[in-house]
Amino acid sequence: MSDEDFVPYAPLNALKPIARDVWIVDGPEIRFGYLGLKLPFPTRMTVVRLPDRTLWLHSPTKPTEALVDSVQEIGPVRFLIAPNTLHYWWIPDWKARFPDADVYAVPGLERSAKRPLPAHRTLGEAPPSVWAKAVDQVVIQSGVLTEVDFFHRPSRTLILTDLIENFELKRIRSWLVRWLVRLGGAVDPDGKAPVDLRLSFLGRREALRNAVRRMISWEPDRIILAHGRWYDGNATAELRRAFRWVL
Repeated sequence: MSDEDFVPYAPLNALKPIARDVWIVDGPEIRFGYLGLKLPFPTRMTVVRLPDRTLWLHSPTKPTEALVDSVQEIGPVRFLIAPNTLHYWWIPDWKARFPDADVYAVPGLERSAKRPLPAHRTLGEAPPSVWAKAVDQVVIQSGVLTEVDFFHRPSRTLILTDLIENFELKRIRSWLVRWLVRLGGAVDPDGKAPVDLRLSFLGRREALRNAVRRMISWEPDRIILAHGRWYDGNATAELRRAFRWVL
């Protein structure tokens, strides 16, 4: 097996259309602390073109020159979304490229962020009027993480960040990392929230259950994840499977 076989979701830093007015961008691996170690995590950005033809960027990855050029070809960047308290790092860099774009972030991010954030609005339970006709949202809070999840109505696409992770072992070089990912319980084909995140919902399970039921009621056709293989079909069944620990 060559190194190319391990590249997470090549080509990287390129727009990939997955539905009408919806693209994903698979970014490079990052090193993220998990179970006391720095583990390689694949990354993914989602781009939605709103009815007014402007762009909504969810969990932006590193803005390479080629990626910025390709994004500009499909529309003007209007919104930059930091969807949870871990996914925000490249927001300032995109804001520097697109100073007229509005930044939206989850509640409390300004207190926990490890780099300065641009001026931003706070995401709430109800979508702001500027995208409410196309995108719905729900706020989910645990003891360690706040995340806002989104539903693009025209394409029936649910956009999650860390509440489901679905790592493919065949894409992980290290046997130790493969073992740790298995231990975390977020391995394809049974991806879900890793065990430490599940434990952080102790005392908050009813609120999470209500949020998951709301996502199920949207009846999505697909689910985009930030880490690992995303679901291009059978989305409602995947939600019920991934959240069986709380439903």
